[in-house]
Amino acid sequence: MLSKFFPRGHARYAQSPVAQELEEFCTWLVANGYSRGCIREHLFRLRDSLEHRSATDSHSYSIAKLQRIFGTTRIRTRRSMKYRATQRAYQRFLTSQGRLAIVSAKDTFAEIRHRYRQELIDVRGLSSETVAQHERTIGEFLSQALSRETLRSLTSLHIDEYLALKGETVGRHRLQHVIAHLRSFLGFCRANGEFERPLEVIDSVRIHRDELPPKALPWPLVQALLRSINRSSRSGWRDYAILHLAAHYGLRPSEIVSLRLDSINWGDRTLKVEQRKNHSILLLPLADRTISILRRYLRHGRPSSSHPQFFLRARCPAGALKRYAVTDLFERRAARSGLSIEGYSAYSLRHAFAMRLLQRGVGVKTIGDLLGHTHLASTCQYLRLELEMLRGVALPVPRQAQG
Repeated sequence: MLSKFFPRGHARYAQSPVAQELEEFCTWLVANGYSRGCIREHLFRLRDSLEHRSATDSHSYSIAKLQRIFGTTRIRTRRSMKYRATQRAYQRFLTSQGRLAIVSAKDTFAEIRHRYRQELIDVRGLSSETVAQHERTIGEFLSQALSRETLRSLTSLHIDEYLALKGETVGRHRLQHVIAHLRSFLGFCRANGEFERPLEVIDSVRIHRDELPPKALPWPLVQALLRSINRSSRSGWRDYAILHLAAHYGLRPSEIVSLRLDSINWGDRTLKVEQRKNHSILLLPLADRTISILRRYLRHGRPSSSHPQFFLRARCPAGALKRYAVTDLFERRAARSGLSIEGYSAYSLRHAFAMRLLQRGVGVKTIGDLLGHTHLASTCQYLRLELEMLRGVALPVPRQAQG
């Protein structure tokens, strides 16, 4: 395998004291979709680091030992950043081989957290994403509320103090999810004899349906944001195409990342979208400009890969994007644009699309179908934002007759 990537300097790697390690790491990089250029660089830096630190006879490593081997420092030079990237890839390789020793402080709650995780997966059948959300909440709660105590010492005062602090940093919608996670965990603990008090009885935050209207980014700002994206790189073309679809077609982040190469019918110039909320298929006609943008992304932005997803990671290893990536790239592009877009999210582009249709006189039912709304009430929220339209349909105030 090494001779394939180093046809000329193969002997330097084959005669290295860590030749077998390099061979296995190379095989893992190929299997995980790394590009040829990235594989060559990772192998060079791994050989350099292992030989320089004389780490040629180890089978298992700890994080601290890897930091010493790769010489990672806080100085953000280009060279150190590349070596840190190789260290992260090598850590993932060691983890897949069961060779990374995780040495951390003793977790008093490790056993109960492990059993709760198994409960969520095996009994309740929750997705890995939902399980991870539960674990983040429970880990934060235990570290803050019971940093030096045990579960048996837990009281309602601990819970109230944690929720009071949490409420200062998150909104009510997010706090509602946190309370639900706590209720579930505390109920599990009581059922398993960790304590007898019904601590899972927590008052939830009251939220009224549609109490806040959707936050739409003004269309001039949408256009300015798209113009600000530098399309000289792969990630630039990808981000531009993604935000274009969100703004001009109102697609959700989850719908964008689930698009596949066969979602586009180039002959008919249509886009097939699997709407995530109502599980229906929407067939959208593509404008000439959109066709051009998507073709250019395929030519200049999408890495060569066997993955069927339309949008892929710009960096190695190649693979499908998560829906959170759309939110992250929106925030990154908004920050780089220098525009006043604080407080907006990727969903603001979807809302801007709906408002633009409403201002052009498109019916609310049609807008709801395009957005994938199950109930018309969800679409009617946008009428609360269109004040000029409401003024136009308002009934005149009757005047009192002069007598």
